[in-house]
Amino acid sequence: MGLDLNTKKVKKNAYRITKERGKTALRIRVPGGHLEAKYLPIIKEIAEEYGNGTIHITIRQGFEIPGIPFEKMEEINRKIRPIIEGLELDYGVKIDDPEGGYPAAGTRNVSACIGNKVCRYANYETTELARKIEKAIYPNHYHVKIALTGCPNDCIKAHMQDFGIVGMADTQYDSYRCIGCEACVKNCKKRATGALTFKNGKVKKDERRCIGCGECVLKCPTGAWTRNPKKFYKLLIMGRTGKKNPRLAKPFLEWVDEDTIIKVIKNTYEYIDKYIDRSLPKEHVGYIVDRTGFNVFKEYALKDVELGPKAKVAEYIDFRGYKYEKDAFMKEEE
Repeated sequence: MGLDLNTKKVKKNAYRITKERGKTALRIRVPGGHLEAKYLPIIKEIAEEYGNGTIHITIRQGFEIPGIPFEKMEEINRKIRPIIEGLELDYGVKIDDPEGGYPAAGTRNVSACIGNKVCRYANYETTELARKIEKAIYPNHYHVKIALTGCPNDCIKAHMQDFGIVGMADTQYDSYRCIGCEACVKNCKKRATGALTFKNGKVKKDERRCIGCGECVLKCPTGAWTRNPKKFYKLLIMGRTGKKNPRLAKPFLEWVDEDTIIKVIKNTYEYIDKYIDRSLPKEHVGYIVDRTGFNVFKEYALKDVELGPKAKVAEYIDFRGYKYEKDAFMKEEE
């Protein structure tokens, strides 16, 4: 069947231009990487009746269904309406035509570790915050990747994102409940940063070295260490892979609340809109920061942001990363 395809429109509709002529692949967003099982039969039906019978779980925790004929896209868009309603509209995302499928694919699915609904190390409910971020940023065509991890173990690889959100525990110490076993001190030295010491019958915390992991809370046998119920976060920025200059994200903010996280991310979209190279509509935000300089980004990111008393802001970031070089693999000439 001959089709006059607008490939840009196809890709913005969350379909891929594949290597197989006449076939596409649908990408389904799952904000926070968590969904009710009731949506799986719809995904299964599309894969078996329209695709090649397989489903790929993407690195960003969405579903990709390959082998779909281009002419079936409109029909499939109508079929995924319950998924769009349940995972997007019900959480406040505004999509004008839910029967038209996804309206954008530039901003990637917001991914997350399983968070404290299951994991005892996690310092917050990751899916809940991921859905709030999705509401704030989607739909959008700018190329931005965001991931959330519950603790500094970083199971989601937040260090490889444009924005990596790391849960931080503001741990509180009650010396009257402490029995001096030093379990927290030993564990911090072994598993974290060695921020704790024991002196004169009490545990001391070096605030400069504490990363808010909460390991001390988990190890204390008497409950001398507890988590402050107020949630705090670290924001890592401008990590990336790719063919030009891969690098790990670096800390930009520490000990900030979720309102600050969301506001900074929203402000960044204004920054992108101002400084993106219009000849490169898919320009990665990290390369825009490289071009304008960190201070210009920082000014935009913190516009109208009210930082709390514990908040810390990076004064300077040396992103670096590495360039691809072949010299390291070549023998020196004699």
